[in-house]
This record gives sequence, C-alpha cells and structure tokens, in this order.
Amino acid sequence: MPRTFTENENTERCFIRRIHRDRIETAEKNALPKRDLNRLVRIYKALGDGTRLKIAFALAEGEMCVCDLAAYLKLSESAVSHQLRLLRDLNLVKNRRDGQILYYALDDDHVFDFLRIGLEHVRE
Repeated sequence: MPRTFTENENTERCFIRRIHRDRIETAEKNALPKRDLNRLVRIYKALGDGTRLKIAFALAEGEMCVCDLAAYLKLSESAVSHQLRLLRDLNLVKNRRDGQILYYALDDDHVFDFLRIGLEHVRE
C-alpha cells in the first residue's frame, strides 16, 4: 500500500519508489565531462557573487575601465581589479589597453546571452 503524505511533509517526493533505467542511461550518456562540469560550476559560482554580477551587467552596456567600475560600485580600484581578474580567468571578461587605460568588456556575445537569459528567467 503506497504511503500518503501529510501537508507538512515534502510533497516533491515520489509516492512509489521506481527506478527508470532508460532515463538513468540517457542521463549518463549525456552527462557533461568532468572538466566541463567543473568549469561551469566555477562560472556559476563567480556570477553568484553580487559584485561580480553587477560588473558583468555594467559591462553588458559597454566597456569600462577599473576607475569607472570602482566609482559605479563604490568600491576601491583594488577590490574591483580583484573581481575582474576572477572574471577574466574564466573568460567572462576581456580587456584592451588604450594608452595607459585598461578597458574591460564582456568576453563575447555568449556571456551577454547568458546574462540576458538568466534575467529573463527571473523576471518571468
């Protein structure tokens, strides 16, 4: 006889325990390689920080230098540089030098799409 749940119990559990081997095999067949999975985890962790996410959205509007970002975020240039280094190491942002000024921008359209899709999702 299947167990019934009270309103206070987790209702997202299965009522009947059954393993669907075909679904498990499909998931295993399509699983991300460990290297890709770890890299994606690092990207999500990086963008899970409010400051780095603000930087990414600011750069989605166009390139900015560290001074611009520090003024926008009301942080020290050193703190902003540290955050930019983390984002650059993950290929989320890139930089270019113009004389003595180093400008930062999103690395490519994929990063912008990633941000845009995430924002669309939370606004649904």
